[in-house]
Amino acid sequence: MLYFIKLGGSLITNKFKPHTARYHVINRLAIEIKRALQDIPELQLLIGHGSGSFGHIPGKEFNTREGVKTKEDWRGFIQVWKEAHALNEIVVNSLLSQQIPVIPFPPSAGIYTDKMKVISCNTDPMRKAMSEGIIPIVYGDVVFDKTMGGTILSTEEIFVHLNDIFRPQKILLAGIEEGVWEDYPQRHNMINKITPKSLKSQQGIINSSNAPDVTGGMATKVQLMTSLVENNPQLEIITFSGAKPNNLYEALIGKSIGTSITKN
Repeated sequence: MLYFIKLGGSLITNKFKPHTARYHVINRLAIEIKRALQDIPELQLLIGHGSGSFGHIPGKEFNTREGVKTKEDWRGFIQVWKEAHALNEIVVNSLLSQQIPVIPFPPSAGIYTDKMKVISCNTDPMRKAMSEGIIPIVYGDVVFDKTMGGTILSTEEIFVHLNDIFRPQKILLAGIEEGVWEDYPQRHNMINKITPKSLKSQQGIINSSNAPDVTGGMATKVQLMTSLVENNPQLEIITFSGAKPNNLYEALIGKSIGTSITKN
């Protein structure tokens, strides 16, 4: 039983303050993951996390997502890498402190794209790690790109590629919102379920984030995740608030929370 988890950048950092990790939230989430692994021995995980106020701020400053050509662009590329790596170290150390066996697989070192589409990614080491009970960690990061020079891939975009290879049963997207809202930012009406069919009528009311997000915010994430359930009909994707204590644990053990994205 394989689940992908994404710890959103808005959840684990303060996206309005550069280089500001929410250590207490990251540590609590690590404890919830440990509890779930203890309670469900057959559970396998692949963990991803966003870059939040680490990677997104220099990414926006240097417009790295749109391509890397000049010396100044490459300086920005390295700065985004540095920030994304720094946050990854914080997340990895928190998980290791709970004796959760994790190892990072930096996208910048293992993924090659062409116009933001993955054309090369050796997942054999990741598969080997999982067979030995080690949990891989990926994250939003810079990658080298055949046409654009370089760009930024979000965790969700990496999940899109890994979904076709590993075919998880669930993808859990833990952010700061309780789910997907019809009326963001008023937050009176949450959408409980999204399908590819319903998204056509809901698309105009799902808005992006207020915080800096060079990979598109909520609307883009919902579109990406909806494409995943079309290609993997057995998959359920749940987006929910990881800011509420025990929500991640409850999602991992199967309780119904947040917004569910399914094929039907």
